[in-house]
Amino acid sequence: MDFLFVCPECGHEWSREAETTSADSDTQSTDEDVVHDAHGTELKDGDSVTVIKDLKVKGASSVVKVGTKVKNIRLVDGDHDIDCKIDGFGQMGLKSEFVKKA
Repeated sequence: MDFLFVCPECGHEWSREAETTSADSDTQSTDEDVVHDAHGTELKDGDSVTVIKDLKVKGASSVVKVGTKVKNIRLVDGDHDIDCKIDGFGQMGLKSEFVKKA
């Protein structure tokens, strides 16, 4: 089963295959790879975050509400640097500027 990740802010869609291909090419970690939340706290894979702004979801009639807690995030390269699963919405890509570490 092939899933697409969707950004609730801009509607950008991408597949898991595109993500793993880009991750395989970047084997070295640098200071540029560090992802920070809206308050400047460093985020890591497996962290829990809280959404700090209502986010419209493209193709859905509802929004991800302020205060929604997202568990077990995964950091990826690109404009949408957090991949996660949100209850009621499914797989999604978020920008780190719209979350804070929980």
